[in-house]
Amino acid sequence: MDRWQAMRIFVKVAETESFADTARQMFMSAPAVTRAVSSLEDLIGARLLVRTTRSVKMTEAGVRYFEDCRRILADIAEAEAAAGGSYATPTGTLSITASALFGQMYVLPVVTDYLDTYPTMKAKTLFIDRPVNIVEEGIDVAVRIGHLPDSNLSAVKVGTVRRVMCGSPKYFERFGVPKSPADLKDHRIAASTAAWASPEWKFGDDLRVSVDAALQCNTNEAAIQSAREGWGLTRVLNYQIGPALVAGELQIILSEFEEPPLPIHILHPEGRHAPAKVRAFVDMAAARLRENRLLN
Repeated sequence: MDRWQAMRIFVKVAETESFADTARQMFMSAPAVTRAVSSLEDLIGARLLVRTTRSVKMTEAGVRYFEDCRRILADIAEAEAAAGGSYATPTGTLSITASALFGQMYVLPVVTDYLDTYPTMKAKTLFIDRPVNIVEEGIDVAVRIGHLPDSNLSAVKVGTVRRVMCGSPKYFERFGVPKSPADLKDHRIAASTAAWASPEWKFGDDLRVSVDAALQCNTNEAAIQSAREGWGLTRVLNYQIGPALVAGELQIILSEFEEPPLPIHILHPEGRHAPAKVRAFVDMAAARLRENRLLN
């Protein structure tokens, strides 16, 4: 079998985690798919996939080979597209991940504009508050908040966010405005356990304050809503209350005690070899997020 076709088959098996699904999607027989992967393993001299009755997972060698195959196949596809005069035209389906609320508020508008700009494209979003391995889960682009660990991923910084204390004008009229983090013990606190599970809150200059929250919410949205209604104070990332700040429903307090801002990055695995669909989205998202006043 042609080496490039065998690599395509291996990549599809790794993405679907199924020989049967790969066979259906590539209009092949299951034995032919198995033979293609086995021939690659024999050629390389390493096991690429671990097969069980329930799943197919990549080995450590398989993960590295998968990344190389995706890059090589992307290069081939772009070379073919360039020969046909369509090198710069995004094609296919783009998958994007981000945290749930940030994705809904700031990434989704970019995705829909992207689809309007490139009407032949399709997109899949995974907006979820858990770590996502974009290579293992076949994600093209990720938008991440926070300091990044060392990796082989390409990262483009597009802004920063702050962890802020906030409350409503109605609350401040009734209970006053705390002047320092130490004053929080005398105020009603609605804590989001989704954002900060520890009762010890860290502020700038390594200042730490133990907070006994009268209300613990498992979502940021619930904690924010209680603050908007004037029930108490809460602590979230500033982008999460952007609309409420603009509307005057919430006000930021204790800003002089904040920790350093957290960076926002757009990540993708292919670097300069990224396909046109990824490059076009990264360029559009970077420009849009950088011009957002709440993120910069």
